[in-house]
Amino acid sequence: MKVKTNEDKIVKISVMGEIASPVARSAYRITHDGRPVTLPGTGGITYNLRVGDLATGWKADHVEPAVSIENKENDARFKTMANTSLNVLSCIGNQAKVVTGDAKGEIGTVVGKHGGIEHVMVDFSEEVMEQLVIGDKMMVKAYGQGLELLDYPDIKVMNMDPTFLNKIDFREEDGKLAIPVTHKIPAKIMGSGLGADQVSSGDYDIQLFDDKTNQEFGLDNLRFGDIVTILDADHSYGRIYKTGAISVGIIVHSDCVISGHGPGVTTLFTSTKGMIEPVIDSEANIANILKLR
Repeated sequence: MKVKTNEDKIVKISVMGEIASPVARSAYRITHDGRPVTLPGTGGITYNLRVGDLATGWKADHVEPAVSIENKENDARFKTMANTSLNVLSCIGNQAKVVTGDAKGEIGTVVGKHGGIEHVMVDFSEEVMEQLVIGDKMMVKAYGQGLELLDYPDIKVMNMDPTFLNKIDFREEDGKLAIPVTHKIPAKIMGSGLGADQVSSGDYDIQLFDDKTNQEFGLDNLRFGDIVTILDADHSYGRIYKTGAISVGIIVHSDCVISGHGPGVTTLFTSTKGMIEPVIDSEANIANILKLR
């Protein structure tokens, strides 16, 4: 089933980023149970992790799959605003074209937005990643913010390219929009990212420190690019707990060792009135939907 949208009314605009270097405040991260560890984190080119790969179990903390980009405008007055535009306007499924370096002309796909570090993640083949270097620039055709589902006014859409949306296998069940997801996640274990007043950039984290909950909801096999639902969560104007509300997002970074953190979720759909019906489908991953692997 194809849903009706206002795709013909939204604007496609260019935003620019460059491959960001990994950064670290210190050698150690302190784990939720008090251990100092040294691990890879955000940024750079992650050669052996892409959408479709496990987002859990790695010796890592907040690792981002494939390629991480940010905007580094030289004019100090506009640096923050330029990177905010990259983060807000880039949508999951957008095309990103490499415009400098040995991989110039290659096309990747936006697969995540990470809050705090304010990165956008772009998936490329392993062959292209071998040609990329930190500092290479790429232009994203930002397209998707403002998208609406015309027949489902109680469901908000954000951060989503219409091409990606149009390839999802939607159904209607009892007046609700059925959306395929790999996992259902209780709002009680959602952590870092709560308190934000908008969800048009960034993500929030699934805490995986409670073994009983992980087993109950099957969370040990979360993958980068999985489409998941957060139960009793409303993301209309930020992220809040609300009984009966439903939100759907995509896994954008790895699990974490730090208290309050875990695999990140960038929001794609939300319904205050619970007009989304999540349907479990193990293949509901952007790598499968857009045939990226």
